[in-house]
Amino acid sequence: MTLNPNDVWEPSSDRRTPAGTLLSDAARDHLWMHFTRHSVFEDPGSGGLGHAVPIITKGRGWTIWDDRGNEYIDALAGLFVVQVGHGREELAEAAAKQARELAFFPLWSYAHPKAIELAERLAGYAPGDLNRVFFTTGGGEAVESAWKLAKQFFKLTGKPTKHKVISRNVAYHGTPQGALSITGIPGAKEMFEPLVPGAFKVPNTNQYRAPQHLRDDEKAFGRWAADRIAEAIEFEGPDTVAAVFLEPVQNSGGCFPPPAGYFDRVREICDEYDVLLVADEVITSFGRIGSMFASIDFGFQPDIITCAKGMTSGYSPIGAMIASDRLFEPYKKGTTYFPHGYTFGGHPVSAAVALANLDIFEREGLNQHVKDNAPAFKATLDKLLDLPLVGDVRGAGYFYGIELVKDKATRETFDDAESERLLRGFLSKALFDAGLYCRADDRGDPVIQLAPPLIMGQEQFDDIESRLRSVLTEAEDHL
Repeated sequence: MTLNPNDVWEPSSDRRTPAGTLLSDAARDHLWMHFTRHSVFEDPGSGGLGHAVPIITKGRGWTIWDDRGNEYIDALAGLFVVQVGHGREELAEAAAKQARELAFFPLWSYAHPKAIELAERLAGYAPGDLNRVFFTTGGGEAVESAWKLAKQFFKLTGKPTKHKVISRNVAYHGTPQGALSITGIPGAKEMFEPLVPGAFKVPNTNQYRAPQHLRDDEKAFGRWAADRIAEAIEFEGPDTVAAVFLEPVQNSGGCFPPPAGYFDRVREICDEYDVLLVADEVITSFGRIGSMFASIDFGFQPDIITCAKGMTSGYSPIGAMIASDRLFEPYKKGTTYFPHGYTFGGHPVSAAVALANLDIFEREGLNQHVKDNAPAFKATLDKLLDLPLVGDVRGAGYFYGIELVKDKATRETFDDAESERLLRGFLSKALFDAGLYCRADDRGDPVIQLAPPLIMGQEQFDDIESRLRSVLTEAEDHL
């Protein structure tokens, strides 16, 4: 979050670290935050803006509080993560119980009970024959693992030149060098180049920005977008392409759902050219769209699923690559093995928390709750389409993006300077001041993203819509 430079935010909390330093000062001086412009926190005398670091100290259900006692709706589930809501005591207890029994042991030629139980459970939820679970500590590592597996699999099966990957423009797949190469956001990559070679991009499924002749024909647009994948494979050479990485609903750019028929066609293409289809479900799994895996909701069979975030609802870090029996087959013979792994992959405490989290899903029927309430969430957000600033509302399940436009009739977007003023100069802080934690994002066209805890219902949807309406109405005066 970047704060309004015209509003100096002074902390009223006197909470201190064990060293006696104000939390806000210690955060400024020692904590290197992720994807953050730290200049806003520096003293104006040294070129900064003098803002205090926002500090979130407590969470319960869909509500979070800062160190000054201010209350906010968590409309992003932390970061597409806290599916069952904040403050679940049984998840904390599951962590403590496991830590007392076995705090740590790696999955390097040994196993421990919780990893075994969780692997079996995930295989049971996954579609088709995705029965082999390789644990990581997060989503980027899962994507990295999937590309490495794809490369080695084809080497082991007599097709050593198949190593390239296809992904979509503006898509985000993680920060490790391989995953970053798969990512389709130029601004996220340029500072870290040269990256891993062999990653190529195709158009995404943003129908709002589709070619004019395809905007009103979802099926034709889906076929067009999928055929660009076949075109890329043909151009690069089918004997060089190993995998296609796609999110069931693309996050970056503002929640692009798949058009009708899109994944059916992609599956056909991958089968035709012997290319693996990887569903990057780091965000869309564990009820975000409805089912445990969104590939089930959209009716397609991937060869690999990558997942993380909602597996523990964020109470402990874990991720996974789930692969088909076919991909594991070469590793069942002789001296062959997958020379890849992580110290904390499948950590006993994280695995125990994941199992307890999935117990909550089943006991409280959260998957069905999302399926039952998703239409109401969409209908509530669609009310915002009457605002001049709102061009499109799109997404699925409990995962939506609201695209902001300069001109609704022409769909004209904002230039970089205008987007900077709108999102960072006004909206980020205005939304927070309105008691709404969500995401103002301009990695594609400017959007506001919402992905609330899965326990929300109509009362909370109405509250979110009301706060968004107030802020977006005020934003008109700042353009």
